[in-house]
Amino acid sequence: MNSQLSNTNFTKESLKKQFRLSEFLAEKIISSVAFLSIAIIFLIFIFVFKESLPIFSTGKEAAKTEIQATDSASKPESYGATPTEELKPESYGSEPTEELKPESYGTEPTEELNPETYGSEPVSQADLQPETYGDVKAEPLTSDSEEMSDKVAETENGDGAGNTWNTFLTTEWVPVSDNPRFGLFGLLIGTLKVTIIAMLIAGPLAVLAALFTSCFASKKTKEIIKPIIEMLAAFPSVVIGFFALMVLASFFQSVFGYDSRLNAFVGGVAMALAAIPIIYTISEDALSSIPKTYTEASLALGASKWQTAFFVVLPAATPGIFAALLLGVGRVFGETMIALMATGNAALVSSNPFESVRTFAATIGAEMAETVFGETHYSVLFFIGSLLFIFSFGLNALAEFYVKGKLIKKFQGK
Repeated sequence: MNSQLSNTNFTKESLKKQFRLSEFLAEKIISSVAFLSIAIIFLIFIFVFKESLPIFSTGKEAAKTEIQATDSASKPESYGATPTEELKPESYGSEPTEELKPESYGTEPTEELNPETYGSEPVSQADLQPETYGDVKAEPLTSDSEEMSDKVAETENGDGAGNTWNTFLTTEWVPVSDNPRFGLFGLLIGTLKVTIIAMLIAGPLAVLAALFTSCFASKKTKEIIKPIIEMLAAFPSVVIGFFALMVLASFFQSVFGYDSRLNAFVGGVAMALAAIPIIYTISEDALSSIPKTYTEASLALGASKWQTAFFVVLPAATPGIFAALLLGVGRVFGETMIALMATGNAALVSSNPFESVRTFAATIGAEMAETVFGETHYSVLFFIGSLLFIFSFGLNALAEFYVKGKLIKKFQGK
């Protein structure tokens, strides 16, 4: 009997030890994956920002870099560590080759060539100087390579980083020209227009659909509606872009009669289709997580189902719904393919939603493959990527650590 009890105790203790070991390993694996994810995000940001650093450098530093690059490109390539020797003419046989001299005919040595003189007066060296008019002194002639390097430094870098930064506040996006202009203001306005239109459409539709499925729909209806809406998230962006390009653009043009077939409104509607599944899924989870006691207490006090849903359940789920809307903003703000195919890709600054626009993400997707590595255009595109990263990260951090916390404390009565 005692042996059986000891075996039982031994088994329980061993099970506890094994369970503690498995818990320890699981905790370490989860924490390692979390730290790895943070490190990957941080490294991606460092890489993107590092590629945009040349636009922060001064004009002289950029000029030196450009001149060094041209000098190194003009030198012949060398392979291996053995230094290249001077090229000499080949010699055949054992007799050394003599230096080549110009042929001379006759025994008289050739005299140095002197300028012709007319008359008995000798021509002085001062008379051979180029004529000057006025007091301006003739500048010494420079070599072609120095002139080309100066021109490269002036044209490629202009006034340095200041010249590039001055064009950021303009509305013109002309990256390839003799006088390139990188007007980020027009791209910012286009991005904000498309984002606002998309969220005005996707936000109410997704939240109301989530409220219906969580508070009013039957179990069978919920099992049908929820998978259908969430299936939109599986659609590739290029498919939604084609749908907007071929169907939505023609339909809205025939309805509203505007001139630009592809514009901010068409792009906003198409991006709303991409954002609805994200907002709906998170909002529905937030609404379903509200305790049933809230609903029962409201109904017991005489409130109707609609009053309970809009004045009790919806306010209680506000933190989760707010997080869902922010994720939808991030989805629309960074969308590339739909913006490329449905917005018209024209950096126009206007309050008219039926005019073509161009977004930050669409600019990167359209022009990154055409840029030359190391040029100002290349660095500006990476700088736009850094702005997108900072905006998305800052928006989510603000929502998570400040606004969401404030809302939770408010509804908890703290």
